[in-house]
Amino acid sequence: MSKKGYWMAMVSVLDEENYPQYIAANKAAFDKYGAKFLVRGGQSSSPEGFAANRHVIIEFESYEKALACYHSPEYQAALKLRRAFSASHFAIVEGA
Repeated sequence: MSKKGYWMAMVSVLDEENYPQYIAANKAAFDKYGAKFLVRGGQSSSPEGFAANRHVIIEFESYEKALACYHSPEYQAALKLRRAFSASHFAIVEGA
């Protein structure tokens, strides 16, 4: 049985007005790959290291699906918007 895969991101939204374009654009990839949001925004504190104004954790059925989603044409199109409207620290990890 494959272990789950997770996207973990700490995002500093730089353009609040246009960032919703990225959120709308990433839906196609997330629907296609069965993404499940565990954390998407909300209150947070950063007692150590990099501070961001948005935190996201997304669960996938497997690490392979998490990677496939990221590299998909659907997400790569959305990624251009994320990079235009924000700065982030991002990782794809295998979990339990």
